Amino acid sequence: MARQAILPRTAPFDDSERASLDAVLGAATPIQRAWLAGFLAGLDAAGGQPAALPAAPPKAVEPLTIIYASESGNCEALAGSVAKLAKKGGFKPKVVDFADLDIATLAGAKNLIAIAATWGEGEPPARATRAYNELMGDGAPRLDGVTFGVLALGDTSYVEFCAIGKALDARFEALGGKRGAERADLDLDFDKPAADWIKNTLKALAPAPSADNVVAVDFAGRAAAEDDDDEPSREPVVVEVVDHINLNSSLSDKETIHLALEFEDGAPAYEPGDSLEIYPENDPALVEDILKATNLTGDEALRKALLSERDITTLSATTVERFAKATSHAEAQKLIDSGEVRAWIEGRHLIDLIETFPATLSAEHLNTITRPLPPRAYSIASSRKEVGDEVHLAIVAVRYDTHGRSRSGVASVHVADRIRNGAKLRVKLKPNRHFRLPQDPATDIIMVGPGTGVAPFRAFVQERRAIEAPGRSWLFFGGRHFLHDFLYQLEWQEALEDGSLTKIDVAFSRDQPEKIYVQDRIRHHARELVEWLDGGASFYVCGDANRMAKDVRNAVVGAYQEAKALSPADAEAAVAALERAHRYQQDVY
Repeated sequence: MARQAILPRTAPFDDSERASLDAVLGAATPIQRAWLAGFLAGLDAAGGQPAALPAAPPKAVEPLTIIYASESGNCEALAGSVAKLAKKGGFKPKVVDFADLDIATLAGAKNLIAIAATWGEGEPPARATRAYNELMGDGAPRLDGVTFGVLALGDTSYVEFCAIGKALDARFEALGGKRGAERADLDLDFDKPAADWIKNTLKALAPAPSADNVVAVDFAGRAAAEDDDDEPSREPVVVEVVDHINLNSSLSDKETIHLALEFEDGAPAYEPGDSLEIYPENDPALVEDILKATNLTGDEALRKALLSERDITTLSATTVERFAKATSHAEAQKLIDSGEVRAWIEGRHLIDLIETFPATLSAEHLNTITRPLPPRAYSIASSRKEVGDEVHLAIVAVRYDTHGRSRSGVASVHVADRIRNGAKLRVKLKPNRHFRLPQDPATDIIMVGPGTGVAPFRAFVQERRAIEAPGRSWLFFGGRHFLHDFLYQLEWQEALEDGSLTKIDVAFSRDQPEKIYVQDRIRHHARELVEWLDGGASFYVCGDANRMAKDVRNAVVGAYQEAKALSPADAEAAVAALERAHRYQQDVY
């Protein structure tokens, strides 16, 4: 039987061309025809020429909702990576910050990926608290028909490792969602496993091909996506230390280093509110203690790795488990089996594990037991408009004693004890678009930053001075002693004189019998503070997440109760409204 002609005689081809095309198209499968239709449409679009034949309408791309709960920006960056890869894989991604999430919309998310960090001892990031609590509450929507995957980030040095990701994974299932990919719980060295999880999860969520699938080939879009990959590099660079000053007096029990760093090829395009990551080195004395305890003092390659590449201070239950597996140490395994390992590791480091459970260890064992040495992020304390090609940081040296041994913060004491003017450091910019000055310079700002939490507000004040911002600014600063711990005191006095700082209130906790903190000053000025906020001011908090940030927020809620005679619930709602409007921002650690 003769094959029926597909192309009409009116098609713009001669008889031999129509016969050739009929032969190809007649033997093609529906999927092949669909692919060819999309290909030709995309080819014509890329060349700017009108299509000779109307392309078959492309099938709607697969929807994908990506939600992230981030504190330091890692989850947000991963969410962006998911979206970029998803576009290339035929998805239509939508990225939503937990801070902006309306949980009712999740019911309509056909495909859902959640990327969540765990903060402190099993808490959600501060900006994610509202939506997280709503999702865990009785009013959460059913997720029937939603296929989900969860990527959890955490730190194995904390007891509640990846607790928020685990909770979300269980909650989505309890609400009727279908798990499309197994949850991944990742430590600080998450880059490669996260990339693998993203790739595999997108494959798992992709719809099965069908005969009526039409692939829309968007060459222009592909070129644009490739251009996106040409973003300015954020790889580590080497900088020179040009200022190293202890901001505390010699009589203080604290040591806060003002560090000025100069970039040889110009400072990166940082903004007030961003952070800078420092790649530190471990204490050489601690490295020697580990080498002696393992009888590996002659291994120079290992010495170098322990000094600058491996984390030799963090001790977690995972570390102990790896140690027991690598050494087959019966007593170490007994500690794990007893369930007391988490209590035992508190306040201890790797050297304590090695000395308590002597075993024959190799360089390979130490590499397996430890994790990569991560950089430490510090809030930038300067504005490029004032300091040019420099970046300033304020770093407090962490020193303490536990279990009969002196301990120290890896990066902070590296900077305090082993870095001086002229020294070189590896650093990397860490943007934070969620801790930004208001776009309108006429907006008033209120800043709460005890101790080194004041660092970003030095940048805020410098920036507002440089642009001659007409908005008012109010700083709450706290420390232990006025005479010894008033960081950048002379600069604040100058800012008050030139008008770049309108008002400052200080709280020095040890200068009187009763301890006074920044939250107490907020309560004292409750009415004025609420007047500023009702007038449109933005509120910023930087510093300790575990206590200070919570106490400050409670004080602001209390200020609304007092100033406006609100109920506790209404005062809480007022502060929550500030958060949702991005007028209450936190950079906490």
